[in-house]
Amino acid sequence: MTILDSGLPLTLPHALCYAAEHFGDATAVDIEGRQIGFRQLEALVERAAGAFIACGVGGGDRVAIWAPNSLEWIVAALGVHWSGGVVVPLNTRFKGREAGYILARSGARLLCTVAQFLGVRYPELLTGESLPALERTILLDGEAPGCVEWGRFLAGGEATAPGERRARLARLSGGHIADILFTSGTTGAPKGVMSAHEQNIRVYHAWSEAVDLRRSDRYLIVNPFFHTFGYKAGWVGCLIRGAAAFPMAVFDAGVVLDRIARERITFIPGPPTLFQSMLAHEQCGRTDTSSLRIGGTGAAVVPPILIRQMREVLGFQRVFTAYGLTEATGTVSVCRAGDSDERVARTCGRAIPGVEIKCIDEDGGTLPRGATGELLVRGFNVMRGYFDDPQATAEAIDADGWLHTGDVAVIDEQGYLSITDRKKDLYIVGGFNCYPAEIEKILCAHPSIAQAAVVGIEDERMGEVGKAFVVLKPGHGAEPASIIEWSRANMANYKVPRFVEIVASLPMNAAGKVQKFALRGRS
Repeated sequence: MTILDSGLPLTLPHALCYAAEHFGDATAVDIEGRQIGFRQLEALVERAAGAFIACGVGGGDRVAIWAPNSLEWIVAALGVHWSGGVVVPLNTRFKGREAGYILARSGARLLCTVAQFLGVRYPELLTGESLPALERTILLDGEAPGCVEWGRFLAGGEATAPGERRARLARLSGGHIADILFTSGTTGAPKGVMSAHEQNIRVYHAWSEAVDLRRSDRYLIVNPFFHTFGYKAGWVGCLIRGAAAFPMAVFDAGVVLDRIARERITFIPGPPTLFQSMLAHEQCGRTDTSSLRIGGTGAAVVPPILIRQMREVLGFQRVFTAYGLTEATGTVSVCRAGDSDERVARTCGRAIPGVEIKCIDEDGGTLPRGATGELLVRGFNVMRGYFDDPQATAEAIDADGWLHTGDVAVIDEQGYLSITDRKKDLYIVGGFNCYPAEIEKILCAHPSIAQAAVVGIEDERMGEVGKAFVVLKPGHGAEPASIIEWSRANMANYKVPRFVEIVASLPMNAAGKVQKFALRGRS
């Protein structure tokens, strides 16, 4: 029996209650040896829900979380959900301008963050940002002026009666929006993808079934919680299946290898760079990784040799790949047990049950199997729409319910999907999507840059990195190194162009659009 058969509403807090009842004191989250059982996690979340209710959160109010992986991240998210609110995760690599845009765009009333992480003082990054809807900043860890410390915030919720907490939970249904994850696009302005509770539960039940995530698994979550990979295919999957989650705030290959041996980790997904870094580490082959059962990867081109090395060197019994996008609740297709290493490397698996996929030609006609065209997706995983943007939603989802991914793909006779080209201009740096239009928009805020065009170029370690071609304003001077340094201060590190070339002009077509193919040819 699972949450799907329980008769409970299909929401994340109800999934927690189900887990508390059926998995009891089994480890739900292990933070550096501190073990939190499912029953204890439920109590922590209910207390947090009381605090959010005391702050007036409910009825779809947005609460942003800008913090590294931690127990508090999970408790805060589920507490927001329990209160009836909507979680808006923020990338921990964001600079103040990027975070400020999403906070303002989402109308977040509360922000849960940390005083600092890796030397970055997050509250200070927002100095000068216009955030009229933001009422309070809550620190999940540390102290900072003008912010409420987590313990004091929780204490403020003691006034919320247990009956009110349970009443909020009773009013929550699977159709309510659970989260808004912002994703960029060709316009350069991030759009908020709305997913409902039931979608999250059903999609990651299906995902967990396909990848064979078990109650006995010990899941090392290296992927960040602000991303679907770490949040929904991470701790939400563990919650649904009763597996133990071992979150990591910072990736370090040596630490990962040590934790595998020390904590007998069985399950690890991540981008190809994660496993390549593990394989290249000096401790690889000298550390006991015999506990590893399942490894998963994707988000970039996967070399067949990597799949073999994950099995033969790291010792994974099985490796899977998958395909998804934020607009499809993070998952469209996944490989299954028994798929060959070659198939795992060359395809993204088959669509999860209840989801349809097809390819179309430029005129919108459905293509036969084996023909290349734009990939369309239809099913319960398709987003509820872009937040407060009906026009963009209508452009993405047609009248028949098909989500137009913009990805070029081919589906073989067995239904296995292969992505042959990505969304126009998109490239992936170490597992993170980079949308040139967004990066170009930020670059053009540089005082000396008149125009900018960014393309992805191949990189042995990261898969791809960005290269920017910039045209300077008349009378202005700037060196590539100074532009890169300015970029580091104004955008997330993975977005920062690795290379900058100053040019007199950009190649344009007759319609005045930059010819990116010509720039790629020069890289």
